[in-house]
Amino acid sequence: MKKSDLPECPVATLLMLIGTKWKVLIIHDLLTGTKRFKELQRSVGCSQKVLTDNLRELEDNGLVSRKVYAEVPPRVEYSMTKLGATLSPVLNAMAAWGNNYKKNLK
Repeated sequence: MKKSDLPECPVATLLMLIGTKWKVLIIHDLLTGTKRFKELQRSVGCSQKVLTDNLRELEDNGLVSRKVYAEVPPRVEYSMTKLGATLSPVLNAMAAWGNNYKKNLK
């Protein structure tokens, strides 16, 4: 992705990159460590196609890396890139806000 393709607003940029519920859940899982495809699918709870599409977009945007092992059957692992790992404080803040919201519900 080129810098010129990004929105002017930094919040809009963030939302463009991680603004779907699936991407946020994928990132949340991968911030705890490397995962295989099926592990992510079980944890996130989406279809294979949805997970594949979102992982591709995250990889294309430099937030997730994909490593393929030449084994039979093939093994593929996903992990956060160095840049993607910088999203940790953002997701931690979102989790804290969500917990606070739940506590304050009547």
